[in-house]
Amino acid sequence: MNQTILLDIIYLIGSVTFILGLKMMGKPDTARRGNTYAAFGMTLAILGTIFLHDGPIAPIIYGMLFGAFAIGGIIGWMVAKKVKMTAMPQLVSLFNGMGGACAALISIMEFHVHAGDPKTIMMVMAGLVIGSISFSGSMVAFAKLNGNLNSNPRIPFYNIINALILLITVGVGVYITVADITDFMWPCIDLGLALIYGIMFVLPIGGADMPVVISLLNSFTGLAAASGGFLYHNKVMLTGGILVGSAGTILTIAMCKGMNRTLFSVVFGAFGEGSAAAASGGTTGGTVKDISIADCAVLMNYSKKVVIVPGYGLAVAQAQHVMHELEALLEERGVDVKYAIHPVAGRMPGHMNVLMAESNVDYSKLCEMEDINPEFDTTDVVFIVGANDVVNPAAKNNPASPIYGMPILEVERAKNIIVNKRSMAAGYAGIDNELFYNPKTSMLFGDAKKVVTELVAELKTM
Repeated sequence: MNQTILLDIIYLIGSVTFILGLKMMGKPDTARRGNTYAAFGMTLAILGTIFLHDGPIAPIIYGMLFGAFAIGGIIGWMVAKKVKMTAMPQLVSLFNGMGGACAALISIMEFHVHAGDPKTIMMVMAGLVIGSISFSGSMVAFAKLNGNLNSNPRIPFYNIINALILLITVGVGVYITVADITDFMWPCIDLGLALIYGIMFVLPIGGADMPVVISLLNSFTGLAAASGGFLYHNKVMLTGGILVGSAGTILTIAMCKGMNRTLFSVVFGAFGEGSAAAASGGTTGGTVKDISIADCAVLMNYSKKVVIVPGYGLAVAQAQHVMHELEALLEERGVDVKYAIHPVAGRMPGHMNVLMAESNVDYSKLCEMEDINPEFDTTDVVFIVGANDVVNPAAKNNPASPIYGMPILEVERAKNIIVNKRSMAAGYAGIDNELFYNPKTSMLFGDAKKVVTELVAELKTM
């Protein structure tokens, strides 16, 4: 069989596994299998490209390629194997940034080949600009999520500065494309501008907006990879890039809906600017009441329905496994237990779904916000563990709050509310939570894992 035909068949198989894998990732119970299918397709496509490449390849090149695969594979496997669930968002940002960097480097390498050809140089510049923005933006997101950068630094005239940098970056790219530029200095200038824009784009982002940005940067990497697919006429690279780009865009829109933001405000708005208003419009004050482990256990033990709201604090404490034990214990006593998952809970899209799946929680118990909100009226106890902004009633009734208008889990409608957190400190959005002062709310202070472990022990004595 002709090598070109065989390679096309391999690319077709790879493309089908990407599509099938992405579809399977839409459901928690098939997501892992879908990821395996997609990885298999990518491996097949890479090997096919290497061994069925049109033209001879020197043995030393094979050695360099597989040496690089071995080094990268070992490092990636070790990092992914050892990463804690709390560090998963920054790992996703890091890996996503590497994809953007690859697209930008490909464009730099290919510039001299396609310079002066407007049909292909457009794809070169698109990959260069989008990939560079994705890389630098993802690195800033990594540093912020990892605690190496201020969560929300104030930048004067942020919108004006960023809009100017973006316009100049796009303008230089268009100029290179239409003016038959062959001077290598110009793509280097555009590379620098794109890197600066990526930094400036993500740097002011703070609060609970990070999931939106992660999904947006992911779509950027997909678009940059698709540009490379057009450039090389590589069908599997094109398919993979389009799938990542479109899926990331759809997820971004879903995240924007979850945050009550428009996509325009994501690109051109300063995400965390409302935090300053928290001091004046977000603080409620009031009296809070504590609850003991014993009283909490009694309340849950004699409930008919308990809804657990997991948040980032649960991930930090690594309390997902003991939480599953609590769920199983309550169910043995006839209590109906469900989990309420907000679309932007945690630090990345799907963070809480992955966290609870890690502890083997039945997927049918993970309820989305739209499905669980109508059930709070019939819920005896809502147990909030480490969540804050996604249950803050200020999003509905305080126009001065920076999260006003954001859809939330309407836990205040339940008969009893128990909130577990370390202290009264503000959440990721930096604002006070009205829920803590609700007469139906009781605070259960302490480390989530320690508290839930003690709660399980108390229930076992009943």
